[in-house]
Amino acid sequence: MDKKAKKKIQTLNERIQKLRQQLAGARKQADEPGELQTLERQIAEAEAEVAKLKRGG
Repeated sequence: MDKKAKKKIQTLNERIQKLRQQLAGARKQADEPGELQTLERQIAEAEAEVAKLKRGG
């Protein structure tokens, strides 16, 4: 894995962590309908991107 891919993985992991915190907050205070699904989708997309980068794609 090159430096560029490692940096992107690091950035994505930070984004995933932030999204998970937002998701936890959204579960406690469900103000906006659809917010949970949006956050869960964004987390899944970021995790898929990390997996793709780790595979070398």
